[in-house]
Amino acid sequence: MSLNKLNQLAVYQNLMTKTAIYITAILIIIACAAFSQDKKSVRYVSGIKVVDYNGLQPLLEKSNDTTYIINFWATWCAPCIKELPYFQQINDKFAGARVKVILVSLDFERQIESRLIPFIKKNSVTPEVIVLNDPDANNWIDKIDPSWSGALPATLFFNKNGRKFYEKEFTYDEIRNVIFELNPQLR
Repeated sequence: MSLNKLNQLAVYQNLMTKTAIYITAILIIIACAAFSQDKKSVRYVSGIKVVDYNGLQPLLEKSNDTTYIINFWATWCAPCIKELPYFQQINDKFAGARVKVILVSLDFERQIESRLIPFIKKNSVTPEVIVLNDPDANNWIDKIDPSWSGALPATLFFNKNGRKFYEKEFTYDEIRNVIFELNPQLR
C-alpha cells in the first residue's frame, strides 16, 4: 500500500473515532436530559408537592367515580384568596362523597416556605395543595383548557361523566351547583 493511501486511511480512522465519540456524547447528554426531566416532574419542597405539567397531567386525566375540583390560584391573587374559603367549605362538606378539591398554586417555588406555607397554616387550608412550577405556560395552559387565557382564578371540574372549566371567581353555591351538574346523585 502506498504512503498516500496509508495517510488517507489514518485520517479516515481518526475521523470515524471522533465521530463515534461525538455520537456517544450526544446520546449520553440526551439520556441524562431525559432522566432529569423525569426527576423534575414531581418533587417535594417542605412537604409541598411541586410539579411541572408532566407531573400534573396524570391527575387531570383521571376517569373514575370521584369528582375532582382543580382550582388554579396564587397567594398574590386577590379574587383567588376571596374564593378559597368556599373551596375549603366544599372540601369539608363533601369529604366522604367522592369529591376531591385540589388547590394548584402558581406561586413561585422560591416562595413556598416564606409565603405559601404560612398562608396555608394561617388560613387552615386542608385540601391538597400542589405547586405547579412549569415556565412553559404557553404549552400547558391550552392543555388544561383551550379557552383559558391564563388568568386566575381558574377552576376545572371533572369526573367520568364530564368536564367543565371556568375562568372566574366562584361562590360556594356556584361550586356546589357545578358539582351537582356533574354528580346529580349528590343533591
